[in-house]
Amino acid sequence: MGSWSIGHWLIVLIIVLLLFGANKIPKLMGDMAKGVKAFKQGLKDEDEAPAPPQSVPPATPSQARVTEAEAAKPAAQHDTAAKP
Repeated sequence: MGSWSIGHWLIVLIIVLLLFGANKIPKLMGDMAKGVKAFKQGLKDEDEAPAPPQSVPPATPSQARVTEAEAAKPAAQHDTAAKP
């Protein structure tokens, strides 16, 4: 009563084929494999140690104003200003 024979498994297989169709099962298995690969990749990403933050000296207020002013200029003005 507690064990499944081959006959039981064949009946289950036939029911699954009727419900999902023969074409849908390979697609489902492919999607499941992609999900497992994505899960493993996510675990690898968590295991990798994050890079230590690089210390960047703070910009002085005058440097910050120059950077903001340069960022406001169009790209064409940057190229002509750099050429002698």
